[in-house]
Amino acid sequence: MKLLEKLKPFDKKTGYLNVVIETPKGSRNKYAFDFDLKGYKLKTVLPHGAVFPFDFGSIPGTLAEDGDPLDVLLLMDEPAFAGCFLQARLIGVIEAEQTEKGKTERNDRLIAVAAESHTNASTKSLLELEPALVDEIEHFFVSYNDARGKKFKPIGRKGPAAARRLIDNCRQKKRSRRRH
Repeated sequence: MKLLEKLKPFDKKTGYLNVVIETPKGSRNKYAFDFDLKGYKLKTVLPHGAVFPFDFGSIPGTLAEDGDPLDVLLLMDEPAFAGCFLQARLIGVIEAEQTEKGKTERNDRLIAVAAESHTNASTKSLLELEPALVDEIEHFFVSYNDARGKKFKPIGRKGPAAARRLIDNCRQKKRSRRRH
């Protein structure tokens, strides 16, 4: 698992985003990589009837405001598996605030398309997706967090340039933390 610690957010040759899947599409189980254990562990189980609508993963080499690597929802043709590494094309970000125990912090959700996707091969921006689909993705995160006693509030939808800036900022945050 040293690979996860050394992997950069973007592949220099292809320009694709490097993604590590934590939770596959259709799963009620939410997994997360535990750097101390050097493996994946079960973080929570969604209520009956609730499943992840798409593969959910993280961006190596980044540090979000919540202290974890940046989250990414991945549009792809078939579900992957926890720990699967793949490359994707960044299409945007759902900007959001998350509140837990009276503390509010940003917890944005990157949206990407798997580089090998056939279904979404032509999608270049979040703004090209059907608004109803993006509404459903936001609703999933609202209800997912509500079931865990947290409030998730979407505050904006932006395209790939804003998503790239977020990754760059979170990459800088990760670098500065390593130095201290």
